[in-house]
Amino acid sequence: SEIYNGETVDQRRAQAGWDQPGFDDSQWAGVQIQSFDKQRLLATENEPVKAHEVFKPQRIFTSPAGETIVDFGQNLVGWVRIRVSGKACDSVVVTHAEVLTKQGNMYYDNLRGAQCRNVYIADGRGETTFHPHFSWQGFRYAAIKGYPGTLTADKLEAVALYSDMEPTGSFSTSHPLVNQLQHNIQWGQRGNFLDVPTDCPQRDERLGWTGDAQAFSRTAAFNFNVLPFFSKWLQDVEADQVNGAVPWVVPNVLNARDANSSGWSDVATIVPWNMYLAYGDTALLERQYASMKAYVESIRAVAKDNLWNSGWHFGDWLFFRPFDDNDGRSAVTDKFMIAQCFYAHSAELVAKAARVLGKAAEASAYQQLAETVKEAYRREYMTPTGRLVSSTQTAYVLALQFDMLPPALRQQAAARLAENVESYGHISTGFLGTPYICHVLSKYGYHHLAVKLLLREQYPSWLYPVKMGATTIWERWDGMKPDSSFQTPGMNSFNHYAYGAIGDWLYRVVAGIDTDESAPGYRQVLVKPHPVKELGTVQASLMTPFGKVSSRWQPEEKQTQFEVVIPPNTSASIQIPASAVAQVTEGGKPLASVFPAGSVELKDGRVCVSTGSGTYRFTIVQE
Repeated sequence: SEIYNGETVDQRRAQAGWDQPGFDDSQWAGVQIQSFDKQRLLATENEPVKAHEVFKPQRIFTSPAGETIVDFGQNLVGWVRIRVSGKACDSVVVTHAEVLTKQGNMYYDNLRGAQCRNVYIADGRGETTFHPHFSWQGFRYAAIKGYPGTLTADKLEAVALYSDMEPTGSFSTSHPLVNQLQHNIQWGQRGNFLDVPTDCPQRDERLGWTGDAQAFSRTAAFNFNVLPFFSKWLQDVEADQVNGAVPWVVPNVLNARDANSSGWSDVATIVPWNMYLAYGDTALLERQYASMKAYVESIRAVAKDNLWNSGWHFGDWLFFRPFDDNDGRSAVTDKFMIAQCFYAHSAELVAKAARVLGKAAEASAYQQLAETVKEAYRREYMTPTGRLVSSTQTAYVLALQFDMLPPALRQQAAARLAENVESYGHISTGFLGTPYICHVLSKYGYHHLAVKLLLREQYPSWLYPVKMGATTIWERWDGMKPDSSFQTPGMNSFNHYAYGAIGDWLYRVVAGIDTDESAPGYRQVLVKPHPVKELGTVQASLMTPFGKVSSRWQPEEKQTQFEVVIPPNTSASIQIPASAVAQVTEGGKPLASVFPAGSVELKDGRVCVSTGSGTYRFTIVQE
């Protein structure tokens, strides 16, 4: 049995009664006792990996290559459970693939060295149900070879395996492709949250890549309760730090030197802070604080003139690369420029954590470090008028997301970003720019462009894989090309959740369910939706530590219906997209007759209502 190559089970060698008292195991080999360092022996505290959904075959067919192929209709992680009744020595071989070639054959090339093959040998004593015990596969399709008799749909099923996370969030619209995107985001999370957050579940990798985890962590916290999951894994992160440096993968099965890549290693600061915002768990923040500090100090130790301009960095991994780029607009974003942004951001997160934990002096010191790093960024990477050395979408997105630019220059930087998006007509970001681009566009007044990016159906876009039949998130924008050919097989997973980070924008901006840093864990709920007619009705809900929050809006021809549910023992700031209080009613009544004096105000172009728990039904009359 091997996780990459699968498992062979020879039923002929099964020993009856091996698990019963009195069995003679004197011929069995004994265990070998070894001595290990117990200083890093940590008790696990997350849920176990369990079997969940069961998928029946959607169709069974013979491929042009002559293989019997079963399509389960969903790219999942787990195993095929198959019932076999054959003669002794009958051998059934099950191989796995995520997609089919354009000819309709199994596509194995992207598995690289992984065989992903299970072999079952019958003992001739009647029907037996087989599945692997210590291996698993990532697949939608299974090829069955050597099955005795006729293989029918009732003889096999696919079982999904993932950490037993409690589902918490839901999101839906009137747009079927966006709904499928949400489905793909959730199944990408299911397939890659197996005790550790793996990058992909099918090829000879399946490692806890830190960059994917930090990019997706806030999206993850909406769809499922991932506090136990990340609480456990963050201890793994700290255990693998060397002099503060954070490995690219955790657990670190690479080399000790494979550490401190910007956007990857910042998992040590970003994920603890995101978990604090989502769950209000100060204990986790306090436990990880030393790890957060050590990581930032490991950068400071190598920085020159406050610039992190050394070491290996993955940069904006797998960004859009056009076939014809004569004007150079998609040039690679300077990797050290990216590193400087994350250095500042991580220093700022340590400062925020210190404030929460009552460490005023350290909070001030790390905030000052963040400002110093930002000033070094401006000297090195920005002209006096605010133009950046790299003129890419990612460069402007990170500069604006992490407040790297002086306040007076941010709006014009946003205009440059918008101009780039308009001129391209599509996204060009990779793993580090993609999670933030729609957030930045919406924040700086270009929400229509963010929606345009979301709804684009051609490559590169989130909906292009959906149109191509994807049921999970792809590693590459064009993992499968329009002619059904494939990207380079060396790195082309069809279940790779990083680009699913768009979910965070869907939940917090489009639906509008957000946290307040001053009262995290949804003790104070911020509801600030951005209705758009292209999505029709949008509905989202989230089970918080206090109960369910929900936001539902329905644009109509002359008015918008907006319903909000706030759970008990919380307060809320509901920010309604209306330019005048008189445009809004609640339950058919003017706001002044429903809410106490002083709880309704016009602020930043929205009608803001401060209130407590309850169900509220607003009607917004269009101007």
